[in-house]
Amino acid sequence: MRTYDNPVIPGFHPDPSVCRVGDDYYLVCSSFEYVPGLPLFHSRDLVHWRQLGNVLDRPGQLPLPLPGSTASRGLYAPTIRHHDGRFRVICTNVTTGGNFVVTAERPEGPWSDPVWIDLPGIDPDLAWEEDGTCWAASTAPGIHLSRIDPDTGEVLEGPFPTWSGTGLKWPEAPHLYRIGDWWYLLIAEGGTERGHAVSIARARSPRGPWEGAPANPVLSASGTDRPVQSTGHGDLVTAPDGSWWMVLLGTRPRGFSPNYHVLGRETFLTPVTWDEDGWPVVAPLAERHPAPGAWHPFPDPPVRDDFDSPVLAPHWISPHARPDGSWSLTDPPGRLSLTATGPTLDRPGHTFVGRRQQHHDCRASARIDPGTGRGGLSVRLDEAHHYDLEAGAGEVRVVARIGPLRQTLARRPVPPGPLTLTVTVRTTDLVPPSPELAGTEPFGPDTVACWLGDPDAPGARPLAELDGRYLSTEVAAGFTGRVIGMYATEGTVAFDWFDYLPTP
Repeated sequence: MRTYDNPVIPGFHPDPSVCRVGDDYYLVCSSFEYVPGLPLFHSRDLVHWRQLGNVLDRPGQLPLPLPGSTASRGLYAPTIRHHDGRFRVICTNVTTGGNFVVTAERPEGPWSDPVWIDLPGIDPDLAWEEDGTCWAASTAPGIHLSRIDPDTGEVLEGPFPTWSGTGLKWPEAPHLYRIGDWWYLLIAEGGTERGHAVSIARARSPRGPWEGAPANPVLSASGTDRPVQSTGHGDLVTAPDGSWWMVLLGTRPRGFSPNYHVLGRETFLTPVTWDEDGWPVVAPLAERHPAPGAWHPFPDPPVRDDFDSPVLAPHWISPHARPDGSWSLTDPPGRLSLTATGPTLDRPGHTFVGRRQQHHDCRASARIDPGTGRGGLSVRLDEAHHYDLEAGAGEVRVVARIGPLRQTLARRPVPPGPLTLTVTVRTTDLVPPSPELAGTEPFGPDTVACWLGDPDAPGARPLAELDGRYLSTEVAAGFTGRVIGMYATEGTVAFDWFDYLPTP
């Protein structure tokens, strides 16, 4: 029997929403303070996904003004739907305070400018009746419904409160579906941490009255020892063969109690069946499941980006903004040149181009020419939690920022000219927090090591090894995951290539 491995989209890809058009599936995720916003994926089988682009890829679509655009603000919980020949994505921009809809004829775009809707709260959803009536659900707090015109943004009726779960905290992430003779309202509750859960209710009309499923919550890992935790924020989709599936978020915590997750909330897939009373039965989320009937893998992405394309690949993201003049692929051609817009990674407004860390064990390398500038590689969770491997002024140094503390941990003189910087992340052979604890159970989820040159070269030794706990959500808080990337904090720094690959 063919099987698939979870997560189906690893790394910081939370709050997934999915729709099917024919044999094709399209999925969007939250992106919070990062631009471009709302990564958009395509699949033919729900298992293999490739990123087509980002829904919000123009500055005018995504205002994230500073200083309000701090970590874990920005874009929350999009919903993607296809109706009447058009794709629509509805989302919340928490930084500016408001919900909006964008549309496109093709998932690759171009997507329209936002149409703002006077809806309360966050996590909006779209659903249509057969006569074209459009309903929007939102979290305000509690779940509310409104009848809207998605083309103009006008609220035609409501918002009025509706079913808000079983009594667990933070009912949110509503999705409304018409399935057969019933309307179903799927929500998340219990908080997006270890108590996260999926619950469902149904009614004959969106106006209610609603009844909750007897087996609520229909999915939760709370109180279990399953390797995937914090499961919730689901969205239902049916395959062409009539089978049902749920995409949802979860985390993979590791290390000593309370465990730490460092990749953020990831996108998982689990099968759904229906019982004789018409309620969904969601399979407990496992790391491996029997696969859907279709099977359409995509080629593996390349390990190296040589920056020979005239545009950045869609997986490259930047916190808050990527202003013109801060980066170039043409000056000189074949390199990514970054020009500093701020003197430190410790405050918003710096120049950083990175990609999500998607594997617990991985390696990232870059060929850098700092010239007269200063920059390097950074493993980033937010402005107050990052490890930097930096070149400039005739030296390479390792800098750790952990909360209020900032410390230079290593220095190495280097001659002028290009050099290779490498960061490795490994979950084996963890460094104990103190020599007295050597040989005991590992405390952290992983070790982040910073290298000058190639770690596989004879005699290579890391400049510094750092405990990965301090770049975890359990320490830093927030909704995002690690991003590994290139930066400049002084002058202009050129990168000839960047490698990212999972390691055994």
